[in-house]
Amino acid sequence: MAGLLLLAACDPQRISELEEGVATEADVRAKFGQPENIWDAPGGGRVFEYNRQPAGQKNYMITIGTDGKMSALRQVLTPENFARVQTGMAMEDLRKMLGKPAKVAPYPLRNETEWEWRWVQPPNSPMVFTAVLNSDQRVLRSGSSPDRSTEAN
Repeated sequence: MAGLLLLAACDPQRISELEEGVATEADVRAKFGQPENIWDAPGGGRVFEYNRQPAGQKNYMITIGTDGKMSALRQVLTPENFARVQTGMAMEDLRKMLGKPAKVAPYPLRNETEWEWRWVQPPNSPMVFTAVLNSDQRVLRSGSSPDRSTEAN
């Protein structure tokens, strides 16, 4: 857990050292390590997923173009991305958009599974985004709420 926190704390430094259109796949791997997942990017290339869940509140998607250079580095746990989550969306599309969730909780009696991502609503409000999936692994509903796990007891 401490290693994950340290890793997330170093992210701003690593990000500042990578320039879009200049940094190569090797540079990205040297700064961020092995990706959690590698997705095919629209139009070719690949998207590397760097997950900071459950200890962190960010997930990064880094696009490597067909030329082997970094074309985009995005923190994907944002209100704009959450607004793109729609009823009926497939689990794989959700996963590609937001990255690995912090928590997956199955509810077999309801035939539902909740996926949760921890994030920060600007300027500094800890939040949890939840997507509820049905037995067909499609989104039934979603929304954000305050992250109660960060409150003092």
